[in-house]
Amino acid sequence: MAKKFGKRYRADFETIKQIETLPLPEAINTVLNFKKAKFDQSIDICMHLGVDPKHADQMIRGSLSLPHGIGKTKRVIAFCGPDKVEDAKAAGAIEAGAEELVKKIEDGWMDFDVAVASPDMMRVVSRLGKALGPRGLMPSPKSGTVTPKVADAVKEYAAGKVEFRNDDGGNIHAIIGKQSFDAQKLVENAEAFIAQITRMKPSATKGHYIHSITVAGTMTPGIRVEL
Repeated sequence: MAKKFGKRYRADFETIKQIETLPLPEAINTVLNFKKAKFDQSIDICMHLGVDPKHADQMIRGSLSLPHGIGKTKRVIAFCGPDKVEDAKAAGAIEAGAEELVKKIEDGWMDFDVAVASPDMMRVVSRLGKALGPRGLMPSPKSGTVTPKVADAVKEYAAGKVEFRNDDGGNIHAIIGKQSFDAQKLVENAEAFIAQITRMKPSATKGHYIHSITVAGTMTPGIRVEL
């Protein structure tokens, strides 16, 4: 069944339907000039990559602290030993601990957005694979959520550190800020994200790596960015 778009979306689309691609600053400005919604929309970036997700050596996964944040905070928990609990909470963790925190989650508590863990805690956290894995909340060294510097990780993720991972179609999605942001800050966040993904090009990738880049608001049409 064809997707139906609202009047605001259709009106915005009419203003840009003749546009094929725009330089990044102009693309960001175009998105910001779309009709405002009743909430502060997130501004997203999507990069379509020439990777084969079926091969583990072509997976793109990681995290990044953008220069100007993303305009939202995250609820972070920390799996750590008793000696690090107070530091983790002081850094912004809403819960921190080991066995007692695992038990709380096993009992059904899931009111958090990110879980970080010290390496020695992974033997305990592994019991939560079925609960956290499907939700993308399992701590992982590749995403930067397994680290001996637990307090530093908590602070970064609580401030809105971006996690990313390619989907089955080879696309990478991320939030780069809010519609209320200054355009230049969004441009700099987008440039930082694009640079990070570019640096992570797998050696096994053949042909073009970045096929397309699109920026859009939560409820706006997407604007293709000139490569």
